[in-house]
Formats: sequence, C-alpha cells, structure tokens
Amino acid sequence: MAIYKFRITFEDFDDVVREIDIKSNQTFEDLHRAIHRSTGYNAEKSSSFYVSTDNWLKGDEIAYLPSERKKDRVVLMENSKLSGFIEDPHQKFYYIYNFDRPYDFHVELVKIILDADPNIEYPFLAKSSGEAPKIFESSNAPVADPGLAVGATAGEFDFLNEMNFVPEDTDELEAMGDMGINEEERDEDEENEEDEFGDEFSDSDNYEDDSHKDDY
Repeated sequence: MAIYKFRITFEDFDDVVREIDIKSNQTFEDLHRAIHRSTGYNAEKSSSFYVSTDNWLKGDEIAYLPSERKKDRVVLMENSKLSGFIEDPHQKFYYIYNFDRPYDFHVELVKIILDADPNIEYPFLAKSSGEAPKIFESSNAPVADPGLAVGATAGEFDFLNEMNFVPEDTDELEAMGDMGINEEERDEDEENEEDEFGDEFSDSDNYEDDSHKDDY
C-alpha cells in the first residue's frame, strides 16, 4: 500500500506548514479531517478540494457538504479516493475550507512512500510548524481569525472590519460629512453667517436714516 505525503500551507500564511502521510486508498474526506485535526478547526464546514495546475488554477471540484446548487455538479470527498486523482508525482490541489468564512490552502504531493509503516495509524501528521490563525465563531470559542482587530474581543462588533473598511474609504467618509452628516455644525455656521449679514444691513439702515435727517 503506497503512502502519499502531502505538504499543506495556508495561501496567506507561508510560515504555517503541515505535512500529512495518508494511504493512497483513503479518501479526500480523510485528508480534510486530518488537516483540521492539525489546525484545530471544525471539520464540519462546507469545503472543497480542486485538482490544480502548477500555477494553482482550479480544475475539477471534490466537495464536502456542498450547497444544493452544487450537489449535481461535484463529486463528494467521502466517495473519492486520493489515488483516483493523482496524475503527477507532484500533484497539487487547491483547497478552500469553510465557504462561509473561507481560508485557502495549497496542498502538494511531495513524496510517495511505497510501503506503509505497520506501526503508524494513517492519516499521520508527520510535520507541523507555525500556529494556525485563530478563528472566533459565534459561540465565542476561539478556533481562529487573523482578521480580528487588535484589541477587539470575540462577540464584539468591529465596525471597520465588518464593513470591509479600507484606508481609502476616508475620502468617502469625508464626502459624506460634506453631504450632511454634521448638520448641527453646519446649522450653527449658517446662523452665525446670518447674524453677521444681519448686523451689516442693520447698520446700513441706520446710515440711510441719518442721511435723510441731514437733508431736512
């Protein structure tokens, strides 16, 4: 029985690496669960492997808990043996975990071991380096999220992050202010302007009255 050694890395966190040894006749669901035993994430999330090119372009999809819309168009992880999708000694798979709040992974076959070790239970975590980013789920139990703002705690509403704020949005916010967000300040300014003009016109009226008196 051949053993596949896969190297798994986060697309956005190169320092987090896992290497998993798994039997060639085991399924993509076995690999999916092995990955999340090593990350600490909840494996019961809609996720997919994609047969990938060397440049990580996605091809055929192998899904776990697919949506109703996708069910008829994908094969399922639990029914798909790894050996059926290995076409290259360095076969690559693009893997997306949890479509509701996705993390992207690169999965690459780095070695084929011809004989299984009878003392090892597969899948087997052969290497682990780096800590998987924490996700905070609605239960407030940390499983991990690099997007959580510094100083924010689980369960708090982080306005800027939740609204997908980016620094360039400051111009837009300023423009909104010009369009009426600070109405109280604008009203005060207008009242001050009216008082100034009012005083000026009142002085002019007095001047005209005095000039008429001089005529008489």
